[in-house]
Amino acid sequence: MFNNIPPITRNIIIINVIVFIVTSLMGNQVIDYLAGFYPFSPFFHSWQVITHMFMHGSIMHILFNMMTLFSFGPILEQTLGEKKYLILYFLSGLGAFFLFNLWNFVEAQQLSSELQQLGFNVDAYLSGASVQFAGNADAVLKQKELLDSLKVIVATPMVGASGAIFGVVAAFATLYPDSKIGIMFIPVPIKVKYLLPIVIVVSVYLGISGNGGGIAHLAHVGGALVGWLLARIWKKHLYRFN
Repeated sequence: MFNNIPPITRNIIIINVIVFIVTSLMGNQVIDYLAGFYPFSPFFHSWQVITHMFMHGSIMHILFNMMTLFSFGPILEQTLGEKKYLILYFLSGLGAFFLFNLWNFVEAQQLSSELQQLGFNVDAYLSGASVQFAGNADAVLKQKELLDSLKVIVATPMVGASGAIFGVVAAFATLYPDSKIGIMFIPVPIKVKYLLPIVIVVSVYLGISGNGGGIAHLAHVGGALVGWLLARIWKKHLYRFN
């Protein structure tokens, strides 16, 4: 059965599983080295824009992602061809990283501005230098609260193939909008052209509101936007797919 999966989808699943096993055995230090940190974080390395797509935080995380890819990837790979499918997958992952960190940048700039107004040296902190809080007790308390929020952005990486896979799902919904799928908590199958916009709107709300529960919802949106855009472009020339 596994051999019947088209090669790109099959190899992506295999690589993700191997990386998950290896990084689980080697520990958090390796995971942090490959996970996707905020680009202005001292923990960021350029290769993380790619390697984060193969990192997963738990068995349930990788299981859900790979099952989703297994469900939507094969037919999309056969429709687009291996080259376009591979481009779609990785560009969606990059789009996820970009949008997620664009929002991080907006929030980090706001936090940094407030901290600097209170006399805290943000640049020194980000460079790893020792810094002191300034002002009275209320000002110090406010600085600590703002700094805690900034630390979440700087020191919390994104991991997972979800952004790339959302691109695959969005492309599938664009090319096959009337396909029906069954999902948990909905008793009847629903067409993907109705389901995907709902998921995107919810993801935007959760990502912007900060109620995402540790999930990079805006990364999902970024991946979906890239997948939708590429599918819209390529859909006009379906006869050229190879």
